[in-house]
Formats: sequence, structure tokens, C-alpha cells
Amino acid sequence: MMKDTFCVIMSGGIGSRFWPFSRESMPKQFLDFFGNGRSLLQMTVDRFARIIPLENIYIVTNKRYMSLVMEQFPAFREEQILLEPARRNTAPCIAYAAYHIKAVNPRANIVVAPSDHLILKEDEFLSAISKSIDFVKDRDALVTLGIKPSRPETAYGYIQSGDERAGDFVKVKTFMEKPDYELAKIFCANDEFFWNSGLFLWNVDSILSAFRKFLPDISARFDSGTDRFNTREEMAFIEENFPYCPNISIDYGVMEKADNVYMLGVNIGWADLGTWSSVFDIARRTPNDNNAILKKAKIMTYETENTIIGIDNPNRLTVIQGLKDYIVVESGNVLLICRKDDEHRIKQFISDAQMRFNDEFK
Repeated sequence: MMKDTFCVIMSGGIGSRFWPFSRESMPKQFLDFFGNGRSLLQMTVDRFARIIPLENIYIVTNKRYMSLVMEQFPAFREEQILLEPARRNTAPCIAYAAYHIKAVNPRANIVVAPSDHLILKEDEFLSAISKSIDFVKDRDALVTLGIKPSRPETAYGYIQSGDERAGDFVKVKTFMEKPDYELAKIFCANDEFFWNSGLFLWNVDSILSAFRKFLPDISARFDSGTDRFNTREEMAFIEENFPYCPNISIDYGVMEKADNVYMLGVNIGWADLGTWSSVFDIARRTPNDNNAILKKAKIMTYETENTIIGIDNPNRLTVIQGLKDYIVVESGNVLLICRKDDEHRIKQFISDAQMRFNDEFK
């Protein structure tokens, strides 16, 4: 166990690309996607709790999800749940957690992770985390884990590695935004490029220094209340200041600008569960027609191939005939039938439903 190491799990998103399973009232990180009795968030906590003391694991989420977190983690103290009064992307989220942890332990090392990733090779993953913590604890360095691409993926950002090395860690040359397919093919064929996992490690002083250098609009807000972190006055201070932070990601705000960013290339069976297609890629599929059937529902298919099927009602019989490369998911009061190639339009479907029916189907 690493007593000076803390884990920050970002869990404030809505997960709108997984509509209708994921709703504003119950986002995807709180759902059991694979029928194993654990939500994506619980699986993430379980993973880190193998090497980090449970009391050092913090969940940052929107304040409306406090009760959901406490329901899924009854052993957590309320102080381990950091509540955002507004959605402001990953940079303010990470700054909030870093300032809080600094007040708890000034020597802290921090690993930051999303709540919705799947890691199939957990032992290799935890070994990489331990190695990275050893690297950053005495260095002014910001570390990210890079995943060697297995296909020309357009849904992920990329990291280009440089020539300078420090043991197993390589200096990052640049971060690349999500490419089009042709550029993704070039990245995939070039050994310098890795998928950006969105997993970060640093010591608390290094990340706070980076915020003061690159995002002073955020650090100035938090620096004005350092005496209130880890006190009863913290939440009032956050309510007052957090909504005025710029809406910006940690990648764009810090990692792309800093010159002390290192990457550890890893093979950990990683998947970012950001779209229905990403679930299809890793879900168990039927042997003859390659359909991915989520949940334990009663489903019969005929001449249906390469289709994601998720029915939330275990008592309903669903019969599907003649579909190929579709998404068929039902949850609550919404049934979605959509071509897999068109799943990028799901946010449009939500917007159109809201315009026509107000918030009835959000």
C-alpha cells in the first residue's frame, strides 16, 4: 500500500453517447454494463484499491450525484466525495482535487483516472501505476500512460513520443487531437504514436505549479482559499468559485503546453467505453451472428448480424429480424434503434427529443 499516493476518479459526466441507458439522473459510470454486479465506477475503485489505501481514493462528481456515490460506496467518508457545483471539464476537476489533497498530505502523489475505462490486464496496469508513482514522486514531471494503437481509431486522441528517455519513460513530443481516418492510419503505422489513455500521474506540487503557469484563471481562484480546503468551509468556497473556472480539459490546458510531460507505453488491455461501438468491441458476442447482447434479457434474433442489443426489461421478449450493424437498446421509457455508423447522431436525437418533449426522455 502507498500511504502517500492518492487516486482521483473523475465521475461527473452524463455519458450522453450511451443514451438511453445513460441518463442525466443515472449516468453510465453508475451502471452495471456487463452484468457482473458492479458499476463502471465500482470496478474502477476496486482496481485502484488493490494498491492504494481506500481512504486515499477520491471521487469527483457533480453534486447531484452525491447520493448515488454514497449508495455504491457506503464505506466511503463524505470527505472522499468532492462535489462540483457545475460542469467545467477535466482541468477544474483535477485542480479542485489537487488543492484538497495538498491540504490533506503536502507530500502526496496523485493518479488521475476516468471512471469509465475497462482494464483487462489489471496486474500489468497496477505495475505501471506503481512504476509511474516511483518516477514522479521526486521529479517535477507530469506522466501519462500511452496505449499502442491496434487499429486506426478516430475516437481517441494521440500522443507522439520524442527521443529523450528516462528509463522506461519517454518525453512527449506532442499531443494530437482526434484525427480523421486517413491520418489515424498514418498514426497507427508509426511507432512514435500512442493512444492518449486519459490516465495521469504526478506529485501534487508539480501539478499545482503547472496550473499556476498555464491556467492562472483556475489557480488564482483556488489559491485564494487554500486555508479552507479540508475544512467545513471548503464546500462554500467551491460553490462560490468553481463555476467561474474556464471550461477546459487538462490535455488542452496543461499537458499540451508543458515541457515536462513523460509517457509510459503500456499493454494493459485498455478500452475507453465512450461509445456503443466501443462496448461492442469488447463485449461477449454470439458465435454465429456476432451480435453483442447486453443484460440478461429474453432475446431472439433472426438474420441479424453485428448488432448491439441491450434490453433493460428482463421480463420482455424481444424478437429482432433482418438487422445488420445496428444498435438496439431499450431502457426505461426510450427505445433506440440506430445504425452503428450513425451513433454520432445520438446527441442530436437527445436534443430533438428535449425540444419536442421537454425533459421527459433525458
